[in-house]
Amino acid sequence: MKEIKFEKWQGLGNDFIILKEDNATSELAKLMCDRNFGIGADGLFSPTKEDDTDIGWNFFNSDGSVAQMCGNGIRCFAKFVRENNLVNKDEFSVKTLAGTIIPRILPDGRVRVDMGQPILDAQKIPVDVSTPQNFEVEGFKASAVSMGNPHCIIFTQDDSAYLSRQYGPSIENHTFFPQKTNVEFVQIKDRSRIKLDVYERGCGITLACGTGACAATVAGILKNYLDDTVCVELPGGELTIEYKGKNVYMTGPAEKVFEGVYLLK
Repeated sequence: MKEIKFEKWQGLGNDFIILKEDNATSELAKLMCDRNFGIGADGLFSPTKEDDTDIGWNFFNSDGSVAQMCGNGIRCFAKFVRENNLVNKDEFSVKTLAGTIIPRILPDGRVRVDMGQPILDAQKIPVDVSTPQNFEVEGFKASAVSMGNPHCIIFTQDDSAYLSRQYGPSIENHTFFPQKTNVEFVQIKDRSRIKLDVYERGCGITLACGTGACAATVAGILKNYLDDTVCVELPGGELTIEYKGKNVYMTGPAEKVFEGVYLLK
């Protein structure tokens, strides 16, 4: 048997396996992330050495699909590489498939991440509609935003948790979205607070989604529903999202759960 050293981390209940070495693969993700026969997680990643950034990652969803970006994951990854001395500073650059992301570890242990600029162009999201900030899908009025990965945001006054379970799978796989999509149902509490339930592409229902919180905040600000700094309530906890017309900033916790050795047959 091959021994694979790992750490388990979580950000607002969105949980990840981080390998000590750069050997993350699609098949390994499906094995290790399985909650019955493996360790159990929403995703698997491992650090990579890069020439043009401080560090990089390989990242797979629990179903083995490649993930461009993950907001909760980047906070966990940032603290992992800092605590394992893979970087020697509290603010550094990470190469992802969504571009270079800059996390900064705060004195209180939370991580503030410069998530870059949201993508609003239909072809780049991608979404096959002419008006990505105002279209209809499965009977809902929706917005599409990419934070390096596609999101479909639906503002509602109804039970967002029920709607995400009921309609998340069909919207994730809708023909409007050639690369599938994350799905967010959003209740507005006031101009500085929203409640968010998410059906994540490649994962299903999760307790939190950092890029989803960012995308929902951007969509709400563009519709003049929200101010530029928003507290996002997720089933696993809260994130603070800031968007003042350029880059999006996300601040939230990340916590190591345990470490161990996985025996690969």
